[in-house]
Amino acid sequence: MKPKSPEIVKAVAIQWVQAGIGAGLATCIVYPLVTMAPLPRVLLVVLASALGPTLAVASLGLRQALRLHEETVVGDLGALFNVLAGVLLEAMLLVQLAIRLRASGEASAQQIAGVWLGLDVAWDVYIGLGTGCFAIAMLRHPRFGKAMGIAGLVLAAAVLGFNLFTFPIPPAEAGLLDVGPAIGLWYLVATILMWRSMSWLKDTARERD
Repeated sequence: MKPKSPEIVKAVAIQWVQAGIGAGLATCIVYPLVTMAPLPRVLLVVLASALGPTLAVASLGLRQALRLHEETVVGDLGALFNVLAGVLLEAMLLVQLAIRLRASGEASAQQIAGVWLGLDVAWDVYIGLGTGCFAIAMLRHPRFGKAMGIAGLVLAAAVLGFNLFTFPIPPAEAGLLDVGPAIGLWYLVATILMWRSMSWLKDTARERD
């Protein structure tokens, strides 16, 4: 099989970044809609089903943006953990919806609520690990930098520590802070930084051997 030319590889890298920007913005919009907005059932199911794939694509795009500056294992691990987090997030949301739509009574809902609480913590663990890995990869990146890296590490430590400490009770219900919105904001800022760095990323891709 003939190897791809460097030009094609660079073009694909930029396309991954562009796809990541679009998917990142979609994730930041869809997640609060699914978790807070009173949507019709069909629309809620469709949006919940889209969250896992959009988070995965957004994470792979962010990984590519980081790799254009420097290839690191932690950047690859960040993408891997976040893809798995997207799978768990979608499973959790769909389990929640299924229980709410199919549970025959209060007792039945309470008995199986532990299923989604366990998935909730699993999703938080993986998004925390992914955020921490991405944050480390950002520390020396000229377009993300130490501020984003340190903020991501603090948020990753908080979401992991709080969720494991209060398991199986969600941190917000145990009197601690829900770090989820702050992590969502951190990824929104990362997505905006990717968008603002497109010219720099294209120049960097052209300069690489």
